[in-house]
Amino acid sequence: MITNLLRRSSWASLLLVLLLSSAPHAYPASGQKEPPVRAARAHPETASQAEARAILMKMAQFLGGTQNFRVGVRSGYDAEQPSGQKIEFGEYRTVTLSRPDRMRVETERSDGAKTLVVLTGKEIVLVDLASKVYATAPQPGALDQSIVYFVKDLGMRLPLAALLLNRLPEELQTRVGSVDYVEKTSIYGTASHHLAARTDTVDFQVWVADGDKPLLQRIVLTYKKAVGQPQFWADFIDWNFAPQLNDATFSAQVPEGLQKVAFAAQLPRASHTARQSSAKKGAK
Repeated sequence: MITNLLRRSSWASLLLVLLLSSAPHAYPASGQKEPPVRAARAHPETASQAEARAILMKMAQFLGGTQNFRVGVRSGYDAEQPSGQKIEFGEYRTVTLSRPDRMRVETERSDGAKTLVVLTGKEIVLVDLASKVYATAPQPGALDQSIVYFVKDLGMRLPLAALLLNRLPEELQTRVGSVDYVEKTSIYGTASHHLAARTDTVDFQVWVADGDKPLLQRIVLTYKKAVGQPQFWADFIDWNFAPQLNDATFSAQVPEGLQKVAFAAQLPRASHTARQSSAKKGAK
């Protein structure tokens, strides 16, 4: 039997699916300075590799510099079972982003479970309809800082979060060791460049649309140092760079009957504070 526990525990090993992390803790807790990471390049780039890197960077600059967008993301990931067999699970997400500080991510897993994450500009709201709970936390700042805080400090999952960062070009430039041009092809009817790149821990392939709008069409990541070398893939559907946005887009209407809970990462700090308070009272 393929249980939810096996599914969730395997996915938890990919909790920080931040596209190009070159180490398990490449993203520091918010407020901490990130140590510099330099991608190792063993040999000078060939003309083909230089062209591939230029295409990759053009895509990153386009996404990182875009003010608003909405996109559908159909994705799947491997969950290795105790028998060694890999089972694929999936989900569909709709991502709506408005810089400098607002974002909405609606997710439906392949088992039908739905979640909602909203960054309102003032707070972070997570709604888990399957578990009938929701949690909130103050939003620490603009999107880059808030996304890192959500994933790193609160310990929540946000697949391919690096693609949502304004600093995506810098992340790619420092973390990608090599980029190769595979071929020019057509994916879902769109003429695209197929690229293959490597970091210390992840091999990834991307398909980038040809032309003035270098839209990401597809990505496949292979976690080469993880047990079983699991893969994560995502297709990007219906890019919209002029979505109709209003305050309601980035407000979280929590349905009645849901229980408010704390983010799990907040509980140890709360317990520690309570213990300190009790200790002070005992000392008086």
